[in-house]
Amino acid sequence: MDNIKELSFEEAMEQLEKIIEKLEEGDVPLEKAISYYQDGMLLSKLCNDKLSHIQDKMVQIMNEQGELVPFDIQEDEK
Repeated sequence: MDNIKELSFEEAMEQLEKIIEKLEEGDVPLEKAISYYQDGMLLSKLCNDKLSHIQDKMVQIMNEQGELVPFDIQEDEK
């Protein structure tokens, strides 16, 4: 799979869904199924890495001085 790191999250998910559909059909030769599986694992890792990166960004906000600070949700205690 060439240039996998250049894919957006959406593109990677779309390719992963296509691979899953092909594997679920069940009429894929063994060698091709293994290749699809390996590609799927790479795409799955890419998607997971991108989500983790976004999650890290989401737990911080920028304060008035332009500095990143942890974002804590304070719930009302009743």
